[in-house]
Amino acid sequence: MKTIRSLYLIINYKTLLVTALSLVSTWLCMKYNYQADFPLTLVGIAIVFPVVFSIDSAYKRRERALALLADFDAHLKALYMAPRNWLSNIDEAFMVTFKAASVDVYASVKDFFISKKNDEQKERHITDALARLTQATQKLRDYDLPAGEMSRVNQYLSKILIDIENLKTIYFYRTPITLRAYSRVFIYSFPVIYGPYFVYAAQSYSVGLEYMMPVLFSFILVSLDNIQGHLESPFDQVGEDDIKFDVEKFERLLA
Repeated sequence: MKTIRSLYLIINYKTLLVTALSLVSTWLCMKYNYQADFPLTLVGIAIVFPVVFSIDSAYKRRERALALLADFDAHLKALYMAPRNWLSNIDEAFMVTFKAASVDVYASVKDFFISKKNDEQKERHITDALARLTQATQKLRDYDLPAGEMSRVNQYLSKILIDIENLKTIYFYRTPITLRAYSRVFIYSFPVIYGPYFVYAAQSYSVGLEYMMPVLFSFILVSLDNIQGHLESPFDQVGEDDIKFDVEKFERLLA
């Protein structure tokens, strides 16, 4: 079932549409005897290389986002554990409030990044949650936290903010739009344009296999584009490789 679900993500209506158009193009070329020995190297240069480059770029961006999220998670946990482990006179009610502020920061980060569009209000929620966490942190001075340890706590806060801003950069800036537009134009047009080549190549095939090449071309090229599209936004919670924000697990681990 998992394999079928994965295939469903990369083979969709666009695959079927391009396949249908390429079959119609091949049929018309066969009917009117249009043939041409187009170079297949053009496909590699014009399509495969840019798409593979885009996939590699999107994958590396996703891996960096995972590292930043782990860094954010670790610093947020370290910030919570600091007063709990460093202070013997800490108030339990304060720790409950401190935990709620930490979880609120994580939840606001999740709400912003899984949103389908750039939501300025949700981005402001992150700032408000961080402000509440900062205010709670400054109250550690009331429990006589040493200045050196207080400086380290403030460093945790700074690193949390840096991680969030780096994640925002990945969220806002992805594969260049012009490169994506270029790839899509050629991916969707090449199987149709290459109809004369498919007719030419079909002369060496057995009867009934003349439409195999347009089908394979369409499935391969559009599937590559779909893979790149799913990696393009690792936060949208659509693809199986998307980044997960498990707020519930984070809250349980702080208990």
